Amino acid sequence: MKMLLAFVALVIVTAAGALVFFLKDAPPEVRFATAKLEDLVDTLNTNGKVEPVSWTALRADRAGRLLDVRVHKGSQIAAGAVVGVMEDVELQAALETAQARLTQVEGEAESVANGGRSSARSEIEGNISRLRVQIADAEVQLSGTERLVARQAATVHEADRLRANILLMRDQLRGLEENKKALVSNGDRQAAAGRVQEAKAAVELAQRNLERRNIRSPLEGMVYQIDLQPGAYLNPGDLLAHIGKLDILQVHVYVDEPELGRVSIGQSVTVTWDARPGKEWSGEVEMLPTQIVALGSRQVGEVLVKVTNSDNSLPPGANVNVAIRSKTVHRATTIPKEALRRENGVTGVLLLEKDLVVWRPVTTGLSNMLRTQITRGLRAGDRVALATDLPLRHGSSVKPLPESAY
Repeated sequence: MKMLLAFVALVIVTAAGALVFFLKDAPPEVRFATAKLEDLVDTLNTNGKVEPVSWTALRADRAGRLLDVRVHKGSQIAAGAVVGVMEDVELQAALETAQARLTQVEGEAESVANGGRSSARSEIEGNISRLRVQIADAEVQLSGTERLVARQAATVHEADRLRANILLMRDQLRGLEENKKALVSNGDRQAAAGRVQEAKAAVELAQRNLERRNIRSPLEGMVYQIDLQPGAYLNPGDLLAHIGKLDILQVHVYVDEPELGRVSIGQSVTVTWDARPGKEWSGEVEMLPTQIVALGSRQVGEVLVKVTNSDNSLPPGANVNVAIRSKTVHRATTIPKEALRRENGVTGVLLLEKDLVVWRPVTTGLSNMLRTQITRGLRAGDRVALATDLPLRHGSSVKPLPESAY
């Protein structure tokens, strides 16, 4: 039994030794990538902040209580539209006083147009009416007296007395009619008309002054920020609303100083916003930075980009992600960046030839985050070793695996 156990142990040790020897001589497994032809885009990814190209900050120009707010966030308004109304007791009182004065002088002008003050005119017209009745009665009496004189039933003296009395009353009637006309002269009418015009001008001035209560938008656009409610007290300069045109937006793009050489005017830009996943806004570089400024721990230049926002879905003030297409190479030979190596200051790759890797110096061109262009040293279809912890060198034997292994 002991001899059997010793024999089994010997077999196991021998098998293990053979396995170790076999594994020691087995080539290591290494992932390889295939060089391929493709369009390579050099994209500069950074961040930025959105603001309208055309906008205004509407502010109070006087102190007072806000009586009314005529708009809300998201309102589309025309230039000159009333956004809010301020309280102004003095201006309101001045308008009411001017309107009362206008009513008064218009009444006086109407009285002048109708012949003067109603009391004086009524008295004269009453006297004229009575005289006309008296004259009519006297003429009837004179006619009867003249018939009696013809029949010698009355004296001529009585008829003459009646005629003299009628003439006197007619003179009095003419005097009253002249007095009635004299109640209002052309000068009186002109003066009354002048007072009306003056009062109307005062009302118009008071209305214009009162119009200053209205806070109006100087431009057409959307109200994209307003937080005040009626009843709030405002001081001169207090912000009432932000209004702007949002169909075209300006993005301040923060590009790190070393990357500014990759940016030029006219380059295509794509903007995304984390709050709207899957949505993109397109534009192009409009202006390069004029200075370098500190942004936290970064030194950046502010590149101005304009993007279209036809549905107003990107709000001013949003912090956005920006991708600038700085350059594109068509049908470039590319490999993953991780395949590049440095040996003795030379950039190269480990190229697969049969089951061996050989050192191949290469010249690189355009790169993006994942891939780099090879302008010399490789052709499409060549397989190059990806990064590994194994100590590979020129002439090493390997077992190639596809790029997607593991």
